[in-house]
Amino acid sequence: MNIVNQKIDSGTPFDWGKTSLDYAKFRDIYPAEFYQKILDRKLCLAGQTALDIGTGTGVIPRYMDRYGAKWTATDISENQIAQAKVLSRGMGIDYITAATEDIHFPDGSFDVITACQCFWYFDHETVMPNLYRMLKPGGSILVLYMAWLPFEDRIAGASEQLVLQYNPKWNGAGETMHPIDIPACYNEMFQLVYHEEYPLNVPFTRESWHGRMKACRGIGASLPDETIARWEREHRQLLQRIAPDVFDVLHYGAIAELRKREP
Repeated sequence: MNIVNQKIDSGTPFDWGKTSLDYAKFRDIYPAEFYQKILDRKLCLAGQTALDIGTGTGVIPRYMDRYGAKWTATDISENQIAQAKVLSRGMGIDYITAATEDIHFPDGSFDVITACQCFWYFDHETVMPNLYRMLKPGGSILVLYMAWLPFEDRIAGASEQLVLQYNPKWNGAGETMHPIDIPACYNEMFQLVYHEEYPLNVPFTRESWHGRMKACRGIGASLPDETIARWEREHRQLLQRIAPDVFDVLHYGAIAELRKREP
């Protein structure tokens, strides 16, 4: 399903379903420290109900399932949900294909709602009151993010520049460490009770980093197949020149907890 948002890549259509196989194989890369930040907030634990919106291939609920929460997860892409179901067989996670703007669970259904790598895609004026309604009293939205740091990591910077050569409208480039941007509409109904930003070294091989870059929005989700093939050839050649067989890429992680205000 093509998504068009004028605030993202100047309105260039993208479809995560196009890259679901690569996404499933190469984007389950969050290190243990990333998940520990969730546990430190005492969220997504046994006895709690959790909803993961924009779940993609279900990375967050699949990893956090071991801690006992009852998970539901939604995504707009049928292909992403299909991969999530394959990867989480036996876990009891409920998956639903739906845009976040269209989900309607009963009032007070969840203790926590998580959103990882997807928060900026939503129509927040529509989504925010619905998330508020679906949370239990005292419930939280947990926004999570991880990105490579192109100005501090040579390999990440070189790969990113190659993406921009093939897709100059991609606005996922140029990340620096900063707090997650929370739209102002959340201020009335939610309180920002915690945020943290921290560096992360994430290990890769040439093949896994190539797959991670291909599975980004600027390549696999938006370019024609023949253009992707040309980018792949050039990117593999680039990595042969600049990257060892195994290496770390400097990223940063970010977390923000929004707690539901009481009426």
